Amino acid sequence: MQATEAPLAFVSRPVPPALELRVNFGVFAGRYATPAELDDLALALLPEVEFVTIVSEHRLEVGGRMEVSLHQVRVEVAEEHLPEGGSRELLSARLVDAAERWARGCMSGRHSGLEES
Repeated sequence: MQATEAPLAFVSRPVPPALELRVNFGVFAGRYATPAELDDLALALLPEVEFVTIVSEHRLEVGGRMEVSLHQVRVEVAEEHLPEGGSRELLSARLVDAAERWARGCMSGRHSGLEES
């Protein structure tokens, strides 16, 4: 491997975000969130916080006789982008509200095709 090549697989030591929201998008929508919908989520969150990380992931948890597969959207906010003191609870509530409104809008605007006729 050349020095300028990025490794295909590597060990990471992530720093957990100070605030993390999870949206069970696939459970309720029956599909993945589209890139355009994720852009819309970012636009909905940016009035509340100056910088946010949005992760759209397919989670597969397996072990023994159990397997769980779902699509989830995570919203992460680093410590330096959170307000001081008690206003964090208020910000958290506003972010959850914005994420729920976004998810409901996505579900009402587009269907998975899995609905019964």
